[in-house]
Amino acid sequence: MTAGMVLMLSGSLGALLAPAAHAQDRATDTATPNTTTVPPADQAHKKAADDVVASANAEEMTVIGHHNMVAGAAANYNKKTANLGPLGTRRTLDTPMSIMTVPHDVIVNQQARNVNDLMQYIPSVQLETRADPGTSRPQSRGFEADVISNSRIDGLNAFTVTPYAAEQFDNIQVLNGLSGALYGPQNPAGTFEYGLKRPTDERINRLVVGVDSIGTLMENVDSSGRLGKHGWFGYRINLLHGDGTTYVQDSWVRRNMVSADFDIHFDRDTVLELDASHYTYDERGMPAGINLGNPGGGSDAYRLPEAPDLSKPHMGQSNAGFNSENNVFLAKLRHRINDDWSFVIGGLYQDSGRQVFESADTLINNNGGYKQSMAAATTVNDFKVGSNMAYINGHVRTGFIRHDLVIGTNGYMEGGYNPLSGQSYVSVPSGSLDNPVAVNGPQTYYKGKYESQYVRYQSMILGDTVHFNRHWSAMGTLAWSWLDQDSTSTVTAEAPTKQTVDGFVVTTTHLTKGKTTHAPPVDAAFSPMASLVYKPADNQTAYFTYGRSLQAGTSISTGAVNDNQYTSPVRSEEFEVGYKYMFRQMQFNIAGFRATRSYAYIDPTTLIYGNYGTQRNYGVEFQAMGHITPRLSVIGGMTWIDAEVLNTGNAKTSNKEAVGAAPLQANVLLDYRIPFATGFALNGLAVNANVHYTGRRAADVYNTTYAGSYVTLDMGVRYPFRAARHPWMARFGVTNVANERYWSSVYNGTYASSSATSTGTSAAYAGLPRAFHFTLEADF
Repeated sequence: MTAGMVLMLSGSLGALLAPAAHAQDRATDTATPNTTTVPPADQAHKKAADDVVASANAEEMTVIGHHNMVAGAAANYNKKTANLGPLGTRRTLDTPMSIMTVPHDVIVNQQARNVNDLMQYIPSVQLETRADPGTSRPQSRGFEADVISNSRIDGLNAFTVTPYAAEQFDNIQVLNGLSGALYGPQNPAGTFEYGLKRPTDERINRLVVGVDSIGTLMENVDSSGRLGKHGWFGYRINLLHGDGTTYVQDSWVRRNMVSADFDIHFDRDTVLELDASHYTYDERGMPAGINLGNPGGGSDAYRLPEAPDLSKPHMGQSNAGFNSENNVFLAKLRHRINDDWSFVIGGLYQDSGRQVFESADTLINNNGGYKQSMAAATTVNDFKVGSNMAYINGHVRTGFIRHDLVIGTNGYMEGGYNPLSGQSYVSVPSGSLDNPVAVNGPQTYYKGKYESQYVRYQSMILGDTVHFNRHWSAMGTLAWSWLDQDSTSTVTAEAPTKQTVDGFVVTTTHLTKGKTTHAPPVDAAFSPMASLVYKPADNQTAYFTYGRSLQAGTSISTGAVNDNQYTSPVRSEEFEVGYKYMFRQMQFNIAGFRATRSYAYIDPTTLIYGNYGTQRNYGVEFQAMGHITPRLSVIGGMTWIDAEVLNTGNAKTSNKEAVGAAPLQANVLLDYRIPFATGFALNGLAVNANVHYTGRRAADVYNTTYAGSYVTLDMGVRYPFRAARHPWMARFGVTNVANERYWSSVYNGTYASSSATSTGTSAAYAGLPRAFHFTLEADF
């Protein structure tokens, strides 16, 4: 590296890390309205949020022209605005809800490969691992999220429990708590918003190559810019390929993604946004989950042992895994009617399919011994989702009072499809978690398909944020929702057939489509939310928020006398009080909450499945994000929760801790850009460290066994340099530096199903072992 290159790099870094400008390194990786440069047609969106932009622009700076820094160099870990669906884009500081965002700089600097990698940075979120550590069902504040109702891609409902590539997203945002009045019927687990990368004003041509773990090679190309007069056509093309051995021998993973995002500006007031993506994720030989087993029913499940080391092979079979394909198509039309009024209308279609050939380990004693099963799952293997939204937003005045109004609608339709036959077998007990043994069983297959469920949700939204003066305001949002559900059962078409293959007895289950049950429709169900906001100063907000929401009833599984019927709709309620404070470039949030929802289980006497008990969670959460100094960035916080299941009618399960909800969880990521002298060869070198803590969690509904607390440490270093007159960045990171063995995910395997509190068992997934990540990025 020449002295001239070093001087050029250090000068660029110094300019962007100066106190007046360090909060935003550039507009490259964000399309939110908190920038001073807005594409011509996006003036409509900007005008509709003038108050937001004016405040945000006072704190942030945008670099115009071709960028001279790679992504993440300034470590801007405080995203000051949030997408709140019908409310539009608002400053998080002014919003009477607990919101935390993992921004793009965290994604690239921590070398995230999937959405799950990002959830650990949000202390209110925990994951229920499904099939592999990259595919999980999230929960917030101790409540399990629905697979569709609680998740969105750019504001539109999408299916959650499928692999997503982190490289596709600009940010991941979580609105903790109850938000049914904004988004329609959903669990009280908040809203998980995945923000897509959008076309940028500044031209990007970015190439990233890297390697993970034992030898998973990856390449990523990200290209963006604008074409035509006044940049009327914006584009962003994202290509990804990854292939190789994961963190355990005799395994492999393959990732391929193509995504395209376009902006078409018809005029200064109208823009059409189009997005399409295709992502395939295939894996074999990954470790299996652990079922506690339940030899005697009730509370006789085996105790959860010490977590195994997942870097040891044979925890799962070499031919076990899955093939997944996720296709998403999205369109939005934005139009500014005048300086006070605008509207947006959009739709999304998603087809998420998977072929699951899953192995599972079930405990057979309290010493970690297990038997292993292999099955071609006959659970839902194809989800088709169509979602919609349309909002009109406006500003009016009635005397001295200013109103921010919204009227609109959102909803979705979802169809789920199951196979009609599937093969499975169980191996003889042959290993323990400390010494797994290869099984090398035959491949299992499934056939056929039928529609097992169909769900239709639609909500009407009406809201008003009333500004009385510069200190006091109130926000009210009302939703009226319509719900309709169908569920189709299966019956045994013929007796299961058995055959011996390679010494294993393989059972083939044959099913045929049974009766279809229609849940009682719900018409105009009412979900309100109201907030009172007090701002003692422009950099402070105190608020109180009350919300109530509806959630669809549960489809009843096999094991209850009312099999294949539906429970009545579930009601949720939440109180939240909070305080937010912006000090220079740091934002601090603290919130206290209390939330309740119905809890479903089988009555042990009548064997009727219904909503009998109540899950009651209350707690406190703290968040901090931003720049402590121009060179030191932080994002993190902690959450304390008391999550209990009450009044179940069964002494064994009543007044017990909710499974998998840690009483205390904390995470802090620190990033420091070392202040070497200008001209020194290592100028620009940065280091980061992330510490994550999760407390002891109940591992079964009876609270007879627990998953222990754990602490993990991740560390990384990055070095920017210039070569061939272009900026480059080398990154190296180690996750789980101490190779801690821990249970990362514990959940009731039959939560909200027929055996939730009678003969149910729990599932657990161990945390990932130590892994290494290296990437080299070049911007042209």
